[in-house]
Amino acid sequence: MQWYAIFVEARREDRLKKCIERTCPEDSIKALVPKRKLIERRQGKEYERILTLFPGYVFVRACMDGFDVYYKLSKLPGVISILKDGVYPVDVPEEEMNIILSLTRFGEVIDFSNLYREGDKIKVSSGPLEGLEGIIYKYDHRKKRAKVIINLLDTEKRVDLGANMITREV
Repeated sequence: MQWYAIFVEARREDRLKKCIERTCPEDSIKALVPKRKLIERRQGKEYERILTLFPGYVFVRACMDGFDVYYKLSKLPGVISILKDGVYPVDVPEEEMNIILSLTRFGEVIDFSNLYREGDKIKVSSGPLEGLEGIIYKYDHRKKRAKVIINLLDTEKRVDLGANMITREV
């Protein structure tokens, strides 16, 4: 079974995930909509907000050897297309999907990570980014966000993840 990306209408990712779970319970299909928790400021106050990590995408783990599952998924409401190369659906490469699965290992919502500086490098003491220091390229103190690069289907996606910079006690 491989992971595939379904391109959906904006802000309909959760609706499609529920639809997949409702219409395909007998099939061994797993849907994933990764989300992230961020701090946003409005009028001097900080608010926690949960946003979709990749708007417009739902990841599905399924066996699409035949076209039965493909056609079943492509006919669901809100689906624009299942990403494919010509005729056949393209699976998300395992190394790219492993990063997304690692970030969502504590749940579908990617929570805050605790970061600290060690020289010029940013290290992670705890949280979903633990062990993934290589994808962090910057930290924004004001917005409390780690700027990360995630490759998805041979495209570099730059996303913000919630993070706190702490002082590491020696």
